[in-house]
Amino acid sequence: MAINRRNFFRALGVTGVALGTGKELNAVPENFDDKEFYGILYDSTRCVGCQSCEVACALAHDLPEPDPEDYPMPGTIRKTNETRRTVVNAYEHEELGEIYVKSQCMHCSQPACAAACLTQAMKKTEEGPVIWRDKKCMGCRFCMVSCPFDVPKFEYHSSNPDIVKCDMCFDRLKEGELPACVSDCPAEALVFGTRRELIKEARRRIIENPDSYYDGIYGEDEAGGTGYLYLSPVPFEELGFNTKLQKKSYPELTKGFLYSVPSVFILWPAILLGIHNATKNNAKSSDDNE
Repeated sequence: MAINRRNFFRALGVTGVALGTGKELNAVPENFDDKEFYGILYDSTRCVGCQSCEVACALAHDLPEPDPEDYPMPGTIRKTNETRRTVVNAYEHEELGEIYVKSQCMHCSQPACAAACLTQAMKKTEEGPVIWRDKKCMGCRFCMVSCPFDVPKFEYHSSNPDIVKCDMCFDRLKEGELPACVSDCPAEALVFGTRRELIKEARRRIIENPDSYYDGIYGEDEAGGTGYLYLSPVPFEELGFNTKLQKKSYPELTKGFLYSVPSVFILWPAILLGIHNATKNNAKSSDDNE
């Protein structure tokens, strides 16, 4: 049954019927700036597991198109990797049947990955998305170790490896376009807007349909708050969410340490980046001389 629904909604493409306040929120304002963080609200009660978001993401970022045989199945956890920035998983519920959950970077308000990055390659933008900048990365992979959601992935099999993760289609946002997954979701399970608008919309849905939703918004407070917010018909732990994360952001754990460390640690990132750039320049010079 899930496969039939998936094929049906994939065929619909972007012609899905507008639901709720989707049209009002799903717009990138002309003054896309630093006034408020932008994010995405994912409503699992609307998701049908069609994987349109996966296909749209792959096309937008020149990644391999998802294998049609690799679809969400209860009991199988599909994870993001260096070739796919978002995945949908299915969970079987005794009363509700299959419930789907989309996974990707959570775009934390105070991301641990950015705080751990010695060269500021991982950056929380003023607009909200957390992005990775290849020219600043020295390959230490501290971002991978520090992420409480296990999101950043490393291209181990590449001769010129990147760190791969969802960037909320930041380049598209700067051009006034919606993230690809939001734009192509036929069931409108994804809504784009300011974080404040999204939390307000999530609360409205819970209040107006209390029998349809679990009373909570995942990401509102977890790890200090995230740019991706979730609604669910059941408690989040039943859908594989880590509900034991602290409410404070993880970078706050290091504040005392940062105020007391010697200056050499403050200068260390700049030193490492200089060494990294020098190494790259030397390698390029060697290649040019060959």
